Amino acid sequence: MAEMPDDILAFNRKLIEDFRTQGAPEGRQLLLLTTTGRRTGQKRTSPMMYVRDGDRLMVIASNNGADGHPMWYRNLLADPRVHVEIGNTEFDATAAPLVGDDHAQVFARIVASYPFFAEHQSRVSREIPVVELVPTT
Repeated sequence: MAEMPDDILAFNRKLIEDFRTQGAPEGRQLLLLTTTGRRTGQKRTSPMMYVRDGDRLMVIASNNGADGHPMWYRNLLADPRVHVEIGNTEFDATAAPLVGDDHAQVFARIVASYPFFAEHQSRVSREIPVVELVPTT
């Protein structure tokens, strides 16, 4: 597994800047997800891996196998209206965490393609959320 940088916020700021000026790094399924801070009301942008499941666009709140949910996930639970930047495309979406059998089936498919998510899940007692980003019209 890749080692986390010492200053993840600085790393993410640089990644976001590079994404917006040069596009996603070659060979990486990366998008920018902007949520609204649940306490501050400020816009917060997070770079993250995405997965396609058929026509559905998914992000995984694994938090690299940490005990707590990532802040972006906590923010979208409070306000599911998000903004997505993927490639040269931007759109508003509603974040919809998967539940029940849908979560189990989609997470199993994700793990089959990206086994490191199984390792993340094995380190925590929480169920790692999978979130569908549904474009709004």
